[in-house]
Amino acid sequence: MEKEIDLEEVKAAVETLKAGGVILYPTDTVWGLGCDATNEKAVARIYDIKQRADSKSLITLVANADMLGKYVKVIPEVAINLLEVNDKPMTIIYPDAMGLAPNVVAEDGTAGIRIPMNDFCVEVIRRFHKPIVSTSANISGQPAPAFYEDIPVEIIEAADWVADPYLEEGATGEPSQIIQVGLHGEIKVIRE
Repeated sequence: MEKEIDLEEVKAAVETLKAGGVILYPTDTVWGLGCDATNEKAVARIYDIKQRADSKSLITLVANADMLGKYVKVIPEVAINLLEVNDKPMTIIYPDAMGLAPNVVAEDGTAGIRIPMNDFCVEVIRRFHKPIVSTSANISGQPAPAFYEDIPVEIIEAADWVADPYLEEGATGEPSQIIQVGLHGEIKVIRE
């Protein structure tokens, strides 16, 4: 039986996001650093915290397919098919992203977007009404933290809000698969 969502945790995360802050939270994969994916300054802070070059794009989470449609000009049919049969965390790289902070989108205009299989994440995004960044809570080049106990202290201290570690229950501890799709049905597996 699934646990009820802790609405106080959701509310605190949403307030931090609205204020342009950075959250540290569990996803359906690994622990992530997140912020408003439409706020360029908040996104820049994530790059600083991770000590990562901003030439590398970041993954974004949306609550559902309706929200996805607000940030991608055209959702290729092949992506819709993938979403319908997906049974594990999958990030899809879409062409022609729109409405996201420029430092979230790759130089070629693509963006990696996932609909998380995590009720807490979905509820935060739903109540925030915007997509959020989801990048592993580590210093660039270091291993992604599968569980709270694996997160470096400097990452925890840099976040404006940190989720209660019990919320990680049900996370896979593994990064999502990444699949790039094209407008004409092209599929390229980036990470299985």
